[in-house]
Amino acid sequence: MTDLSLDLQAIAGIAIYIGLALPFSESIRKIRWRTVASAVAIQFAICLLLLRVPVISDGLGLLNEAVAALATASRQGTSFVFGYVGGSTPPFAVTQPASLAIFAFQGLAVILVVSAVASLLWHWRILPTIVRGISWVFQKTLGTSGPAGFAAVANVFVGMVEAPLLVRPYIARMTRHELLLLMTAGMSMIAGSMMVIYASMLSHQFANMPVQLMTKSLMSIPAAILFSHLMLPDDTVTSRSAEVTRTYTGTMDAITRGTADGLHIWLNVIAILVVLIALVALVNQGLALAPWVGGSPLSLERMSGWLFAPLAWLMGIPWEEAIAAGRLLGIKTVLNEFLAYLQLAAFDPSTLSNRTRLIVIYALCGFANFGSMGIQISGIAAMAPERRSDLNALAVRSLIGATLASCMTGAIVGIVAF
Repeated sequence: MTDLSLDLQAIAGIAIYIGLALPFSESIRKIRWRTVASAVAIQFAICLLLLRVPVISDGLGLLNEAVAALATASRQGTSFVFGYVGGSTPPFAVTQPASLAIFAFQGLAVILVVSAVASLLWHWRILPTIVRGISWVFQKTLGTSGPAGFAAVANVFVGMVEAPLLVRPYIARMTRHELLLLMTAGMSMIAGSMMVIYASMLSHQFANMPVQLMTKSLMSIPAAILFSHLMLPDDTVTSRSAEVTRTYTGTMDAITRGTADGLHIWLNVIAILVVLIALVALVNQGLALAPWVGGSPLSLERMSGWLFAPLAWLMGIPWEEAIAAGRLLGIKTVLNEFLAYLQLAAFDPSTLSNRTRLIVIYALCGFANFGSMGIQISGIAAMAPERRSDLNALAVRSLIGATLASCMTGAIVGIVAF
């Protein structure tokens, strides 16, 4: 297929994604279609500016150097603490170097450093200033203001539970629309610490991976606003400004608390990977007992591919590659994006074209899965117990909205980047 036909396919997909959200809308008549059109246009504008305008794309290229610097610094720490398991020179001859790349002690340990650095930048008021600046842009273009809008932007840098903490005093008074935006934005992006991990993991998949992932996260803000508005159109906001509540007593407090937060994330990621990979193996062993289909045993990955292939095709992916792309989307939704990225990294380079590979990277870049839905409900409910019933009622909408938002960003980057 030509790029033009794939672009037309993706444009149709964008319209269909919007249509798929309408059955979940509480009032189609209240939808402001100008807001919908503006949100789509802003996603195109962000993608064009960050990937196609040389001055901006070259400036963002500094992200590549920042990620490399963080990885190098982390390796210094892991080498000292864990020895050759953490990346230092082994005291013996190595015949299989790949066997020494212990993922938990080398690849994942950068989470600790990134978490501490993020806390430090927050204490120094650098990140809050950036977040407020981005929030102001979306307030002017899409009319999004108040605590929910601030937290939605903060998700670019912090996690889906940490962002609500920044506006904790307002959650009890938020409208249902604001709660939906809070949840949808949280699941349509990834935390800054995970962005560094994935950029390192996927560096051989595509050039300028840190820039690509940052572009995706920024595009996800208007996408999350769009689908939240489609499902719960509402103009009411609890407050016109959000007062940041994440404070530290000093620089060392920011470093130590940031490190402790990173340790929690690091251990959680390791534990989740062990359990989920084991569960997938158990499910696949059970499915292998069923009659074979197409000359091969059934597996969770194959079934996910069949189920999500149409969604992948709508992003402008050729049908012959849509099954493989759909398999990754299914793994992300049922399990998590980490396992999906691991599967993508293991793919034979000939399995997916460059265009499809980039589209899939964008579509997978988010926390939209069943496990995250539960984490959000419990995390936000702990801050405002009186909103638990609303959170439970909005959970499925937020998962669907975040999934469609990520797919829309994938369709748009395929049109813009190729």
